[in-house]
Amino acid sequence: MTDPKIPVTEDELHAYVDNELPAERRGDVEAWLAAHPEDAARVRSWREMAELLHARYDAVADEAVPKRLEIERLVRRPRTWMYGAIAATLVAFIGGGGVGWLARGVTAAPSALQNLTMDALGAHRLYVVEVRHPVEVPGNERAHLQLWLTKRCGWEVRAPELDGTGLKLVGGRLLPGPAGPASFLMYESASGERFTLYASRAKTGTAQMRYTAAENSGAMYWSEDDVGYVLSGPSDKDRLDQVARLVYDQNEKNEKNGG
Repeated sequence: MTDPKIPVTEDELHAYVDNELPAERRGDVEAWLAAHPEDAARVRSWREMAELLHARYDAVADEAVPKRLEIERLVRRPRTWMYGAIAATLVAFIGGGGVGWLARGVTAAPSALQNLTMDALGAHRLYVVEVRHPVEVPGNERAHLQLWLTKRCGWEVRAPELDGTGLKLVGGRLLPGPAGPASFLMYESASGERFTLYASRAKTGTAQMRYTAAENSGAMYWSEDDVGYVLSGPSDKDRLDQVARLVYDQNEKNEKNGG
């Protein structure tokens, strides 16, 4: 089986999972997936997440919307990378104990730091499986990466030196955060395990480091002066804590030295 003449786009992969892809394009997408195992794996993971969400929340979704929550006009947003992020992060918080504030009847809204952590876990799950394009700026351009992210995000963005934990900087990218731009840095070990560090401004205040995990992913998250940080990676809590503490210590050192 050969690749389709027209390359398959990210939007088409999502449409395929949602059963919204035009019939005349379906064969091309299936041929593409047969020839691209990385994309096929992503599609399988999205379907598994969607099935889990449907199983857990379809009953609630079918309930009538309370009058106080009705919205006059619903505008459908364009399909973006956030589809995979939303599904992945909801699953992450279900497995990690965050379902409490999603459950019916709970009046407390998720905190800004919880929302930020959801975004970070979603971005981690989306990009950590990428082989050819995991980042926008490669790690060998560390100075440029830091300067670019600092300028766009509005605070001093530093790519921590994590060689002591066996991790090398793969690179980074700019992402949308809950209240503006977010920095996203990726690290990789010699064995191929990947960690990502996501940071964004949000009304988080200052919060102690916490841990959450789901399936094969975990995260340590904390905040300082309304900047939230989320280190995501394998679910090994001790390993995550080791890396997160080094990130935290380097941030502290940079702040004391005036950046």
